Amino acid sequence: MSLTNGEISGVAADMDEGRARERDRRYVWHPWSPVGGADQDGPVLVSGQGYRVRDAAGREYLDAMASAMNASCGHAHPALIAAAERQMSLLPHFDLSVGTHLPVGRAAERIGALLPQGLDRTLFVNSGSEATEAAVRIAHNYWTNKGEPRNRIVTFAAGYHGTTYVAQHLSGLPTNAVYGGEPFPVTRVRPSLPPRELRTPEALPVLVEEFERAVLDGTPPAAVFVEALLNVGGGVILPDGFLRALRDLCDRTGALLIVDEVFCGFGRTGRMFGFEHDGVAPDLVTMSKGLSGGYVPFAALTTTEAVYSSFAADPLIGGLRYGHTTGGHAVACAVACAVLDVIEERKLVEASAVLGEQLLAGLRPLLDHPEVSDVRGLGLVATVECARPEAAADLVAGARAHGVLLRRQGTAVMAIPPLVIDESGVAELVRVTGQALAAL
Repeated sequence: MSLTNGEISGVAADMDEGRARERDRRYVWHPWSPVGGADQDGPVLVSGQGYRVRDAAGREYLDAMASAMNASCGHAHPALIAAAERQMSLLPHFDLSVGTHLPVGRAAERIGALLPQGLDRTLFVNSGSEATEAAVRIAHNYWTNKGEPRNRIVTFAAGYHGTTYVAQHLSGLPTNAVYGGEPFPVTRVRPSLPPRELRTPEALPVLVEEFERAVLDGTPPAAVFVEALLNVGGGVILPDGFLRALRDLCDRTGALLIVDEVFCGFGRTGRMFGFEHDGVAPDLVTMSKGLSGGYVPFAALTTTEAVYSSFAADPLIGGLRYGHTTGGHAVACAVACAVLDVIEERKLVEASAVLGEQLLAGLRPLLDHPEVSDVRGLGLVATVECARPEAAADLVAGARAHGVLLRRQGTAVMAIPPLVIDESGVAELVRVTGQALAAL
């Protein structure tokens, strides 16, 4: 680790674990947590190095939730810290509605070079939720610009695209229900097959037919908006060929294909982007998390020249009426370019594929446990599906007690380590998960 216990004490000053929790309970509003419920009992983290983090009491953990899935390049990476410091010393930011700066062009060029040909117009925002907001607005406005208004969106009921009002409206997950009326029509597809069957070849025609019905039953949709892998929906892997079939369906109906790569993008699934497994080119791609490695809030949306140029028809400004003062933040752009350097130089995409296979192979024997109904994975995201939510909660708690932080989504327990994890870390992750499960 980069800091000793003594150094942590010096840096944290009076932030011993007890005082930190007391402050937290008194002043912090935690997202996705009950008001007035049990005290927050998560670790009080102080430092990190690579794929490990340390809390205020000096306990060390293997970060298999990658700090909410962001830390693709690990913690305290010197190149990313140096990129942020250098840009801060030059120019922290400049509002892109009235000018530009050097890092934003570099970041947009780098992203365009990674995406399929034709996807080269990038809008920068601050979070994946904002990227979703922008994608929906752009899809709606695109059809208005063409003089053929469409506003219906087709998506997964178990999909998750963020927590702005528009982003939550897309989802059919119970916790994402929005208050008030619907701002636009959404058709949410609930697959008839359970997650353990959905990734099989036999599931492909079933799932495609369900989406065809959703697209064709009603007014023509503006877009089909899906994740390459259902993350919050339970680490659900879709059948090979599904995105290719969606691409064909969108081509037949004119609907734009929007792929949410906020979670999968930049190597998480063993490819640079999740949609690459099917060899398709979406019309719009949303990105965040791994783009800046969790070092700064950052997100992007990239689309085609055809979508971009349609906004010349906007009656008020002849362009997109959407953006944020800190969108395309110069420091965030500089860090993103450094992240892409690290990913390429260390071949982290290739490592994700190889180590992901080792992780999945190590976890598969857990299927013999009566509390486990499925084990699945793609790249460095592995899911142990439990039979009961209580078992999933106990598994996460048991792993944490043995020094591994896992993530739970309902009955799904997900292992999502930084892409810089090594074989030793994967072996430790497998061993501790197995021990925690055995203790159930």
